[in-house]
Amino acid sequence: MATKLKIRKGDRVTVLTGRDKGKNGEVIRVFPTEARALVQGVNMVKRHSRQTARDPGGIVEKEAPIHLSNLALIDPKTDKPTRVGYKFLDDGRKVRVARRSGETIDR
Repeated sequence: MATKLKIRKGDRVTVLTGRDKGKNGEVIRVFPTEARALVQGVNMVKRHSRQTARDPGGIVEKEAPIHLSNLALIDPKTDKPTRVGYKFLDDGRKVRVARRSGETIDR
């Protein structure tokens, strides 16, 4: 079952643990049912691809999904990792808020 996620496509995140600890990147895709995300340049793996008519084949390096618990959103104000909270604006919209600075994350 999919849960409410605090990280979305297009967010800038940093890796908290694992071999890519400290790396930053942009979220390419989120997999809500698995609680994982694809982050640009993070958790790179090598895959062997078969030659096709339009693809030369060989060993391809690409991103693998990383668990959301190992990621932290980057605060837009301080450029440091932050936790995410929610608040309601005056017009009734619910937006994500960076806990570190109180800055609104959603546009």
